[in-house]
Order: sequence, then structure tokens, then C-alpha cells
Amino acid sequence: MDQEYFNKRKKKFLIQSVIWYVFLALLTYFLPEVMLFYVVCGVYDVTRNSNINGRMLYRYFFGNGVPTWALSPFNILMDVFTLPYINKKVYQLEDLPEDCQAEIKHILDVVKSENIVDELSSRVEKIKRGMIFFKWYGKNIDNFYSVPEFHKDYKYIRTIGVSVFNKKESTDEHYGPLRTTLRVLYNINDIQSRDSYIKVRATENRWCDKKMFIFDDTLSHQSFNQTDEARYCLFVDIVRPSKCHFVMNLFVQLVAVIMQKMNHIFYSSWVPLK
Repeated sequence: MDQEYFNKRKKKFLIQSVIWYVFLALLTYFLPEVMLFYVVCGVYDVTRNSNINGRMLYRYFFGNGVPTWALSPFNILMDVFTLPYINKKVYQLEDLPEDCQAEIKHILDVVKSENIVDELSSRVEKIKRGMIFFKWYGKNIDNFYSVPEFHKDYKYIRTIGVSVFNKKESTDEHYGPLRTTLRVLYNINDIQSRDSYIKVRATENRWCDKKMFIFDDTLSHQSFNQTDEARYCLFVDIVRPSKCHFVMNLFVQLVAVIMQKMNHIFYSSWVPLK
């Protein structure tokens, strides 16, 4: 079942990739000025990363970063729109507005009071990676496991989920699609080993040292769990701070409509827990 699911996802991703490359070829031939604009936006976008090398550039322009490149003009617009809040790339909780900090702390209190690991463990025992959503870009998702506090309306929080890596499981380097939000990660189970961590180019966060990590997930990043135990990680997407929160929230709602059709592209290597 697990392998069949991944095979279908990979086939769909391959078809969509071919369509994208055909589109790029046609755009280059018929509208070279537009293609040049996309190349300039892509170069700016990808060079926001540190430790740039050929492998990373190839992934961005020809691999799993292509959707992020396609959305680079919009992402650059988001960086401009949210000024004077400069994109820090990697954040501390204190960098966020106080009311945003309060929402995140509340969600963490809820997580600590729930038995999330016990609820999910039996369902992920035989799969490499599992993921469950409770909220997706503001829309509440009903699952076998209900946490009412996750379904409340929040000013900043738009997505709430839990990802599970089984033992000795890691991701490839990849890019998130959009910069309307920031990604907040929190390691739920206590991991003692330093072999479970997230790497955002030059920055590494070991879950045994620090359970929370906040970052711009359109940067190239990779997660590792080279331990003999599963890793359970809460992930929360928050609306980026701006002087016009109402307008920024409208952007997120617009993105939600698009992402309803595209989320399978970015989570094709995960088995949904329903």
C-alpha cells in the first residue's frame, strides 16, 4: 500500500514536471522577455541561500525547486510587502509580534497536554514518513484524531500538522513553495541523540538541543532522523508579520485556493494519516 501510494504520486509529479518544462520551452521561444524576468527572479531567489553549490542550483531550476522558482516573483513581492519587517530567514520566537508569540505558546501547551505520540504511533509503525493535518491554510481538517484547540480561529496560525519520521529516515533537500507564511517546527517527543535534526543550508538545529525552530521554508532545507526511534514534529504555518496584517491575510487566503490543488506536489513523499 505504501509503495503503491508513492508510485502514483511520483507518476503524477513526473507528468506535471514535463508539462512545466514544455511551458518553459514555449515561453523562452515566444516570450523571451518574460522568460528573462523569470530567470532574474529565480537567480535572486535562490541566492538568498547560503553555501550555494551546483547541486543546489540544479535542484532549484531543474529539480524539486521548480515550483518555488515558478512562484519566485510572488515571493519577492511578499518580501517587499512585509517591509519594514525584514526576512530574517531563521527566526527566534522573540522576533515575532507578541500576539503571535502568544498563539504559538498556546498551541505548544495544547501539544504538551495531548497524547499525540500514542495516538499516531500505531498508524506509522510500518511506514517511512507519515503526516496528519488538523488545519490547512485556515481550513479545519477532520481526522481520526480530534484536537478541538487546533480547530479554533487564530489571527496568525493558518496550518497545524504533525509529521512523523520513522527510524533512519531523512528527506532530500527541498524548498517550500511560498513566503506568505513562516514555518514553526516543534519536536514533540524527547530525542536524546544529535542524529535527529533539521538543516537549512549552513544552519543546523539538533532537536536534542532545541525543540523549536522557526524559519522561511522557501530556503533549501533537509530533515534527518538517523536514530533508532521515530521523530514526531509539530509544524505550524503563521502569517508573516507585516504592517497590514489584514491584507497579508488576504494573500494567504488566495494562496489557500491555489494550494488546495497543489499540496500533493510538495508532500508527495508522505503518507497521509486520516
